[in-house]
Amino acid sequence: MKFPAISRFLPDWRNALLALLSAGLLILAFPPFELWIAAWFALVPLLWAVEREKNSRSRPFVLGWLFGNMFFFGTCWWLTFAPITYADFPAPLAYFLLFCVTSVAAVFPGLFAAICAFLLRRFGSIAFLSVPFVWVFTEFLRYWLTGNNWNSIGYSQAFTRLTLSFAGIGGVLFVSLICCLINIPLFLLLFWKGQRHVWNIIFLCLFAILMIFATVVIPARTNIGSDSKQVVAEVTAIQPNVPMSGLTLDKWRDLRKEHVQLAETALTKIRENRSWHYKPPNLIIFPESPMNFMYEDDPETKEFINGFAKRNSVNVLFNSAEPDASNGKYFNSAVMVGAEGKEVAQYDKIYLLPFGEAVPFPLEGILPGFVGNFSYGREYDLLPLGEAKAGVMICFESHFGQLSREYVRNGADVIIEMTNDGYLGPTPVLRQHLANAVFRAVETNRPVLRVTNVGITAYINERGEVLDAADSYVEATRVWSVTKSDGSQTFYVKYGDWFAWLCTIITVGLLGLATFWKNRIFRNRE
Repeated sequence: MKFPAISRFLPDWRNALLALLSAGLLILAFPPFELWIAAWFALVPLLWAVEREKNSRSRPFVLGWLFGNMFFFGTCWWLTFAPITYADFPAPLAYFLLFCVTSVAAVFPGLFAAICAFLLRRFGSIAFLSVPFVWVFTEFLRYWLTGNNWNSIGYSQAFTRLTLSFAGIGGVLFVSLICCLINIPLFLLLFWKGQRHVWNIIFLCLFAILMIFATVVIPARTNIGSDSKQVVAEVTAIQPNVPMSGLTLDKWRDLRKEHVQLAETALTKIRENRSWHYKPPNLIIFPESPMNFMYEDDPETKEFINGFAKRNSVNVLFNSAEPDASNGKYFNSAVMVGAEGKEVAQYDKIYLLPFGEAVPFPLEGILPGFVGNFSYGREYDLLPLGEAKAGVMICFESHFGQLSREYVRNGADVIIEMTNDGYLGPTPVLRQHLANAVFRAVETNRPVLRVTNVGITAYINERGEVLDAADSYVEATRVWSVTKSDGSQTFYVKYGDWFAWLCTIITVGLLGLATFWKNRIFRNRE
């Protein structure tokens, strides 16, 4: 039985396969595969399919939606791990719910394909110049409407220096544009039958200029000189490998003691191996974990941590649920206790996980949060590290470039990330989350000290190099030195998402021009 009313919205099956092929190639660019170069040509089949369906108003959108659904499903399947493992969800139900989520996220690649087809109908082959800008616009739109830009195509470049360095100019979305830009000449070379040689020359020249800029100009301007600077603090990162379930009170107390034992063992080694007279302040960092410290409301925990800090003459930074006196709820906080055994600083998490830690307006009060219903932090508090200052990102916050940017604008010399990905199991999320932190380091030209419960604990330098990484799902300690920065700020720190806004203006302007400009002098020009 045929359904003409429906079939006219459906693309040719061959074009649908091209869109799915494109998604499959892009999946390969992300962990666990990390074939980052695949992002340079993954969009080619999708663009070919869109070009073939450009005369339809609806089919390009469906192609983009198919592409997006397969891509998000294929890179974020690990979201099913927690409900299946800890909530006894039937696997089919968990994957169905994931499909519902990816179907919403896929709307944005659908918009990308629909806009590209519209511009191709109106302007002809010259519209291919707009493809990278349209892609960045739809990624930026996803970020603003959903508060999430997980696995933006730019993140596929986190573990290669060639394109990563552009993040210091325009953030991760600038790198997304570079990936899209590289796709265009390859597409024109393989499939375009018009004036492809002219456009290939244009795109290849742009690509050559960008690569020279990435490999010569940007590194020369990047502050990488920390070896010659005086160490102002030492950080001991504790990866305790706390299990996600089965935490009885006795087990909880045993694990808390184990935190301290790991820290004191590391401190003993530091003091035995110290070869200089100057003793920089030491900071012990416990990661976010399911142990749920409540420093202010639990006198026994407060006494325990205060005593540990005072006994060892160290500062201690840990994750804690701290009361919000204004409404009776709690903040998800990072609390620092000083060597005198008293609290010296506190940061309250600003970017809470939607539907996990807080339910967004207007659903607040109607739906419960899966983890809790925390208050939103309001201050970009910096923590003292000797003569240096540190900003803190708690778990999901490493996804937000504007947070680390604001820290550096306020004088941060280093960024500390405290996170726990244990609920999501030994899955690609560990490396995908790490990719976020890599970009925050390059965007701000500040090292990121990543301290995790199960992995991946690592020191990420200003160039985005992941150093001294601990194995996952094991107990581990790491000791890192902190130096004071020279206070320089990258273009991204100074001006934020300027490039994403520029792409938005260009895309909206082209849509307006294509809609209202009657004299279509570029249409059908080949």
